[in-house]
Amino acid sequence: MQTSFKNTVIRTALLAALCAAGAAQAATIVIQSRDPAGVGFNDTTPVAPVGGNPKTTLGEQRMYVYRYVADVWEKALDSNVTITVNAGWEPLTCSASQAVLGSAGAWNIWHDFPGGTPGTWYPQALANKLAGENLSADQPPGESGYDNVDIKTQFNINLGKTGCLDGSPFYLGLDGNFGTGVNFVETLLHELGHGLGFSVLTVYTGSVAPAVGYRLNADGTAYVANGGLPSVWEQYMYDNTAGKTWLTMTSAERGASAINPLGLAWIGPNVLAGANMLAATPVLKIASSAPGQSGQYPYGTASFGPAVSSGLNLGALATVPADPVNGAGCLPFSPANAAAVAGKVAIIDRGTCGFAVKAKNAQNAGAIGVIIANNAAGAAPGLGGADPTVVIPTVSVSQADGVKLRTAITASVPYGARGKPGLATSSLSSDPSKRAGADALGRPLLYTPNPIASGSSVSHWDVSASPNLLMEPNISPDLGLILVPPKDLTKPLLKDLGW
Repeated sequence: MQTSFKNTVIRTALLAALCAAGAAQAATIVIQSRDPAGVGFNDTTPVAPVGGNPKTTLGEQRMYVYRYVADVWEKALDSNVTITVNAGWEPLTCSASQAVLGSAGAWNIWHDFPGGTPGTWYPQALANKLAGENLSADQPPGESGYDNVDIKTQFNINLGKTGCLDGSPFYLGLDGNFGTGVNFVETLLHELGHGLGFSVLTVYTGSVAPAVGYRLNADGTAYVANGGLPSVWEQYMYDNTAGKTWLTMTSAERGASAINPLGLAWIGPNVLAGANMLAATPVLKIASSAPGQSGQYPYGTASFGPAVSSGLNLGALATVPADPVNGAGCLPFSPANAAAVAGKVAIIDRGTCGFAVKAKNAQNAGAIGVIIANNAAGAAPGLGGADPTVVIPTVSVSQADGVKLRTAITASVPYGARGKPGLATSSLSSDPSKRAGADALGRPLLYTPNPIASGSSVSHWDVSASPNLLMEPNISPDLGLILVPPKDLTKPLLKDLGW
């Protein structure tokens, strides 16, 4: 990303959306490839048409999806300045079980331009819309060829190959039938949302503990502990613990807010007007004869295995011991662990290996369901991953609630009958007194796990939202192309910023 102010361009190294379907085009998006011959968009490998994508080379299919998603965004936005997206396919970090799919961000940012709030950083595409002109029109493309673009994107060219999320390549169809692949339509829709402004962008929260809240200085050359200019986001980021927005916080207070699980709400008027789309909070209901051990706890869902919903009886709970060496549930279960979980719902701590790996090992041991307990403070995590052979339901709970479930198992044992130990049993229900993914006042929450999740914290909706939202950290299988209530809150947030 590049930073700009007034008419001066300053380079700096920084971190790395559709209204109702059928709306008329209100913006123009140009896609600019930076791939060399034979690579990425220029890959001539023959492929068969798939899921409504009629192209017959890999490169053509990739560009067809880009254009399809850009068209969706064009209908969602309102700007008389062309939005330019520079796009490339590159090797990104990955292993056999997890991978960086891709990323996108504003490549130029501006402050103190006509139409903007003075002394406030904006992403270029939004700044151009508000100014009514291309603020980087006089800026040459430079040696890179894309110094003046609005958004830069990159996606993992190795996805699905051996050693890079094996067997799960990007699915380039448009019909959502991605199977074991990764839905590229939704992934790209999400990432372009970031590039258009769905990101706090110019506040650095740190990559490891302790979190910080440094703003970018006005010259665009460094993040600073004191001073700096606020992001256009900060006025709408309200911390329920501190009782104020990021706009009036110190750096230390912003750092604390960034790791305040379920404590940071968005208070922009457009989002609040649509927030009643959020459903009653889905809860995991625990029943036990032991005094004080019955209760209900928010849960997260998985992108693999059968869909779950309120009314589903899961079964009796069993716990899988911690494994500090290999990670709980990451290896085939020992005979003792298999005996403990057979015919029951296995509670397994998060960590070391993928969620689907843990679920599959539990299934192979005879478990009829899995509950992943978070290994850090924060809400129940969304469970990404893919394995079509997992056929038992898998949900997640917070770290604190995982402790309570295990306590319920132990406390229930003396309350059995006819020589059998008592059990804590589980089912899925909902709590109508609280909206899923919102605070007590119904205001949607931002993602603030503790410790910080570099690249994800703050600039996404919290994973506890239901229905799933496009701009959560994980791409869920039930997303669509509509970005307004009652389906989604992406467009309302962008409207709060000025779109």
